[in-house]
Amino acid sequence: MSNKTTDFGSPLDGSITYGTPDDNKDYERKKTGKANDAVKLDMSNLPDLLTVREVADLLRVSPLTIKRWGKRGKLPAIRINSRGDRRYKKESVLWLLGITPEES
Repeated sequence: MSNKTTDFGSPLDGSITYGTPDDNKDYERKKTGKANDAVKLDMSNLPDLLTVREVADLLRVSPLTIKRWGKRGKLPAIRINSRGDRRYKKESVLWLLGITPEES
């Protein structure tokens, strides 16, 4: 009997098959680049204004959390352009981390 699998990954013949992630391209982890953005941002080379994603990656929280903090005044946002995109001052983010600008 052939060793075919259903859409759910269980074999049609009832036997169990095991494979490594290299055996199947579907199992490979896709890299979006978003999670590694914080690694690229060093405290010494932060831009003056940070995006929601950059702040979220630095603080390791959700972008929605950053937006909520802005609404509550914990991390004030600067609105730019006609779409109202948010930007955050580097000093505000560093203050939230407990770092004074002179230390960085």
